[in-house]
Amino acid sequence: MRKQKPVAESFVRMTELVLPNDTNTLNNLMGGRMMHLMDIAAAISAQRHSNRIVVTASVDNVSFREGIKLGNVVTLEAQVTRSFSSSMEVHINVWSEDIPSGTKVKSNEAFFTFVAVDQSGRPIDVPEAVPHSEEEVRLYDGALRRRQLRLVLAGRMKPQEATELKALFEME
Repeated sequence: MRKQKPVAESFVRMTELVLPNDTNTLNNLMGGRMMHLMDIAAAISAQRHSNRIVVTASVDNVSFREGIKLGNVVTLEAQVTRSFSSSMEVHINVWSEDIPSGTKVKSNEAFFTFVAVDQSGRPIDVPEAVPHSEEEVRLYDGALRRRQLRLVLAGRMKPQEATELKALFEME
């Protein structure tokens, strides 16, 4: 039996100030810089859960809902939602805050997948993620569907093997 660990122990909050070097010609945070920050926050979360070196395996759809302006404060929150044998899904929310105006908006959300590896780079087992809060349980419950969808889209699983996805595509 795998060791168990509450998902709350993987929680990460990271805050950054958007500086001129981070922006494009419209004075918005560059998308690549945002993804860089998201990858760091998610990796720290996965490391906290696994107590191992982790590598990014995949990034789900990253939507840029709201532009993040020069001078805004960006807050990223990441937490493992579920773990499998050596992989972990991490959910990330990103907020943009304009402190002088007192406004804060959610600008991004995504799921990243990480694999824990040993010193030689080989996958290694990670603790089972145990959800407690309602939101943790909701994200945990959807993680297997998201994982199977990722594997099907990557060509690493046949659609007919994706047991959690069948209900989405079967017509009566």
